[in-house]
Amino acid sequence: MTAYVLVLYYSRQGSTLEMAKHIARGVEQVAGIEARLRTVPAVSPVTEASAPAIPETGAIYCSEDDLKHCSGLILGSPTRFGNMAAPMKYFLDGTSSQWLNGDLINKPAAVFTSTSTLHGGQESTLLTMMLPLLHQGMIIAGIPYSEAGLSTTRTGGTPYGASHLASGDTPNKLSSDEIALCQALGKRIATLALQLKG
Repeated sequence: MTAYVLVLYYSRQGSTLEMAKHIARGVEQVAGIEARLRTVPAVSPVTEASAPAIPETGAIYCSEDDLKHCSGLILGSPTRFGNMAAPMKYFLDGTSSQWLNGDLINKPAAVFTSTSTLHGGQESTLLTMMLPLLHQGMIIAGIPYSEAGLSTTRTGGTPYGASHLASGDTPNKLSSDEIALCQALGKRIATLALQLKG
């Protein structure tokens, strides 16, 4: 089986999806590993997911096997009141079998997010997204300050993970620093995945 990093995201307006694509490009800069782009279905305000089993467009939904067999995981969600969006939380709440089996222990993981305001909870969202990954026994990696974009960005980008400020006339357009940091995060997790696997 080919080694892959699972880039798992939820995106409602498209910004988080754009980040996921750039992160996947970063993963694929590393020889010997692939990026697998997956999403999670929306949840109904009343009960469970109301989306079809296979989405009509875009990335396909993440399966248990996608999660179980990944060599690394990069998790992304827009911010909702300083936390991940409900669909991602709902998905993670259903991963108890992976936790019981230890499927994700010692695999590298990272997180990314998008907000519509500069101080809209990027860092708290990234930190809270790490918690279930720590419970799964994953090894969390952020973005080191050796990445120049962390010092030059005027929009998104944190040492906790990639982030994007989705505002203005083109909210889904990432800045050059945001793109560089997304790709650096993907490349870092891919490199760590191969090192840990070897």
